[in-house]
Amino acid sequence: MLAPLLACALASVAAPESVPTFSARDVFELEYAADPRISPDGTRIVYARTRLDIQTDRPVSQLWMLEVRSGEHWPLTPVDSSCSSPRWSHDGKRLLYVANTGGGAQLYLHWLERGTVSQVTQLESSPGSLAWSPDGTTIAFSMEIPAPLAPFVEMPKAPEGAQWADPPRLIRHTQYKQDGSGLTEPAFRQLFVVPAEGGTPRQVSEGPYDHTGVPSFSPDGRSLYCAANRREDAESYPLDSEIQRIDLIDGSIEALTSRLGPDDDPAVSPDGEWVAYTGFDDAYQGYQIDQLYLMRSDGSEGRSLTHDLDRDVRGHRWSSSGDGIYFLYDDRGLTRLAFLEISGGKITLLADDVGGTSIGRPYASGSFTVSRNGSAAYTRSTDQRPADVGLVQAGVQAKTLTDLNGDLLDNRRLGRVESIAFPSLADGRNIQGWLVFPPDYDPSESYPLILEIHGGPFANYGGRFSAECQLYASAGYVVLYVNPRGSTSYGQEFGNLIHHAYPGEDYDDLMGGIEHVIANYSVDPERLFVTGGSGGGVLTSWIVGKTDRFQAAVVAKPVIHWTSFALTADFYTFFHRYWFPGPPWEHQEHYWKRSPLSLVGNVTTPTMLLTGEEDHRTPMSESEQYYQALRLRGVESALVRVPGASHGIAARPSHLIGKVLHILKWFEIHDPERAEAR
Repeated sequence: MLAPLLACALASVAAPESVPTFSARDVFELEYAADPRISPDGTRIVYARTRLDIQTDRPVSQLWMLEVRSGEHWPLTPVDSSCSSPRWSHDGKRLLYVANTGGGAQLYLHWLERGTVSQVTQLESSPGSLAWSPDGTTIAFSMEIPAPLAPFVEMPKAPEGAQWADPPRLIRHTQYKQDGSGLTEPAFRQLFVVPAEGGTPRQVSEGPYDHTGVPSFSPDGRSLYCAANRREDAESYPLDSEIQRIDLIDGSIEALTSRLGPDDDPAVSPDGEWVAYTGFDDAYQGYQIDQLYLMRSDGSEGRSLTHDLDRDVRGHRWSSSGDGIYFLYDDRGLTRLAFLEISGGKITLLADDVGGTSIGRPYASGSFTVSRNGSAAYTRSTDQRPADVGLVQAGVQAKTLTDLNGDLLDNRRLGRVESIAFPSLADGRNIQGWLVFPPDYDPSESYPLILEIHGGPFANYGGRFSAECQLYASAGYVVLYVNPRGSTSYGQEFGNLIHHAYPGEDYDDLMGGIEHVIANYSVDPERLFVTGGSGGGVLTSWIVGKTDRFQAAVVAKPVIHWTSFALTADFYTFFHRYWFPGPPWEHQEHYWKRSPLSLVGNVTTPTMLLTGEEDHRTPMSESEQYYQALRLRGVESALVRVPGASHGIAARPSHLIGKVLHILKWFEIHDPERAEAR
């Protein structure tokens, strides 16, 4: 009997070559944990379990509950509604969340002990930025309210049954379009409060201003702290927000900060004496560090708590005792969770593997919450897994509580990810990058290489899971991605090396990575390919204007001409002031010499353009300019228009798949070795 059992056991252990690699269809099977919320007593965690629905071609979230001690794990909301933003009441007995059951997003309340659910609101717009009052009687939230506009002209009434064309659309507001939303009507985000047991929401902010971020109640529930830019010219100076205190009794609003620059995300201390917030003194630089500040609740005695950290702070939360603040920051391609002691300023690292909610490319992401006893739930990721729910406790090593993708990825051969460092060709500066190897990588063989460049440009890649890079690796490519100068997580000086100089020596950083990999790994120097999106699209088009070393390029959602971009992008009030010395009509030469279009006369590399048709951040006209210039020059080229896609092409799984497959096909037909094989 032993022999048959042993034979079955051996047969069940699949040989490595019989296990499939990660494929395009597998993208729809991925899941990730988002917004984990640990209960006040630290015994339970609720989170948004997000799957990529193959029928609707969109991410769909369902709330799940975890018992920390037992590991028991169960769904909390029905599968036929998309739910998000879970928020525990301070006593841990109720759970607030947003659900969309097909009739629009509304607030719902779940009484956990009784197992009953009640709809709290009947809103016309989607609620966001949810916050509980300390006594649990009131809920604050934000919602967009249209600004009333009188008709500019009165059209005559159409006869009954007539089918007239849509009337002309008059635009007179500055911020009239937004990527992902298209053309917008004038509207402002206002704050509301509503009884926790349901009732009529009461608007507590007003005026033609946006009140942003999650509001924070004072301990007595009489005041609400928020961030808002209430300048009369707020649309022209979008970063200049202040911390505002709203008196919920008399409705008065008082600005507690006054500097030029953003003051955001106020968090009131447990005793109500202090307010923590983030921001910086605006110097109109491309990259500026968000520091963590502290001031008294009346706005006095403001000071920075992280002036020596030289890293962006986000997601800050007070400890229950008020003796310190938990926060996230990115450092050399890692997202770290840390604790800062108010007295003395000591910073203690708690975890350095936060992330995993950016499925397509390996960008920084993730969030956390903390219980009264200091246990922290967070989105925990590796380069082989999207986000699971992680837990870190004082004196205990961090652990992962879920395995959302084990059923899929344990049965796929993934590419190994390796961190590398190398000198820039510009100045010898140390640059960090990563390699993703084909699943069957053999150092004795020779492989084609894809250089994949991140956008931003003020962003960072890291050793995080990336569906796109894994698909490239599965197709047999070594994938190189790099954090060139300008990338975040290396400090303000490194980020501002491209201030008014982008693209520039970041090109030399990327080429330094190419030279390093060719010299040290099994990469064929005659089979190099390059792609990147947004800021990475800028650099890809710049690269093919500077060198012919790459066999083919795919330029995704790029900026080609900085003048046209600065005057057509949705966030046009920002770019000319922070990325350039002034508007294009005053600095034409500066805009032109930084435009990839200025180098198009040098391009011989076969180049594909790929952009969403609804992209308002780097509009389709940018790609069309470059495509048409390449065609006029006789350069082999192609233009891929993605219907319905905004700047975030990977927002829909099929768009992510389509993007990757077009890139791989373009590279395949221009790979000399594969061309010979055909």
